[in-house]
Amino acid sequence: MSATGDRNRVATIFDVARLAGVSHQTVSRVLNDLPNVRPATRERVQNAITQLRYVPSQAARALVTRRSRTIGLVATGLPDYGPSSVVLNFNESARDAGYAVIATNPADAAPATLRSATEMLIRQNVEAVVLLAAERAALDAFDGWELGVPLVSIASESRGRGIRVTLDQHQGARTAVSHLLELGHRDIAHIAGPDGSMDAEERLRGWRDSLAEAGIAGREPERGDWSPEAGYRIGAELVGVGMPGAVFVANDQMALGLLHALTDAGLRVPDDVSVVGFDDIPEAAHFSPPLTTVRQDFVGLGRDAMAAVLTQLQDEEATAPPPTRVPRLIVRASTRRV
Repeated sequence: MSATGDRNRVATIFDVARLAGVSHQTVSRVLNDLPNVRPATRERVQNAITQLRYVPSQAARALVTRRSRTIGLVATGLPDYGPSSVVLNFNESARDAGYAVIATNPADAAPATLRSATEMLIRQNVEAVVLLAAERAALDAFDGWELGVPLVSIASESRGRGIRVTLDQHQGARTAVSHLLELGHRDIAHIAGPDGSMDAEERLRGWRDSLAEAGIAGREPERGDWSPEAGYRIGAELVGVGMPGAVFVANDQMALGLLHALTDAGLRVPDDVSVVGFDDIPEAAHFSPPLTTVRQDFVGLGRDAMAAVLTQLQDEEATAPPPTRVPRLIVRASTRRV
């Protein structure tokens, strides 16, 4: 947030910290007029407060003394392989750093639901909140709300407040489509994830951008719900209207359903159709045929989230968040040159 940014959003202590280039604890020290803050740093913080028209809350003033060695985790969306892997590795990284994790998995991403779940964590005196956001609505629910603790978001899109860690879904999709283009395919269909999913939208955007750069007008994408059943249904529909030469599928589970539908229709992969998935779930190497897919570093992402938390909790000048991780292509037997 900047002085020329959105004036309708209420500034938080973390906006002040980012603008001043310090930790939120340093801002809290200035708010409480405590010693051990260099004059130049104090002036920089006070200028940021003025620039952002920041009004401190009681929670913000109390931040400097809060120490519970616990982190709150709010996970939205389905407990699929990717999110579950991120949560597992975040928990392990937190434990290695001497922190306990209190987790909640709200039934939906409605603002009232997410706020209620987060407030429950804050009442347990967590030092920070990590939001694993599947949908845009989950990020938007935190706008204009000062938690009193740092917020780290694990999300595909850059929106909302807090520090973000991410995997580059857009570039991962471009890698998948580039592979198919290099094999000579020009009719490349896409089975996308559900509307509103940030991962789905970024992968869809990557597919579209790659085709556009190649001068190809793609088909209308098909929408699934991440399940094998959706992949099977859409595969059967594609068979009925005329199969493309290749299909880029937004996750491996839907790719599994697609392979089933193609087999039932008497089509061979990759002889008749090349298929690329996304995620590289453990079973992908054992599909029939073994699936070419895009591997995401869920282990690294979980560690990045905890590293971002520790950066926010350190009592020193703020540093940049971890760099974005780029998924990589794993070529197996479900694609071939035409």
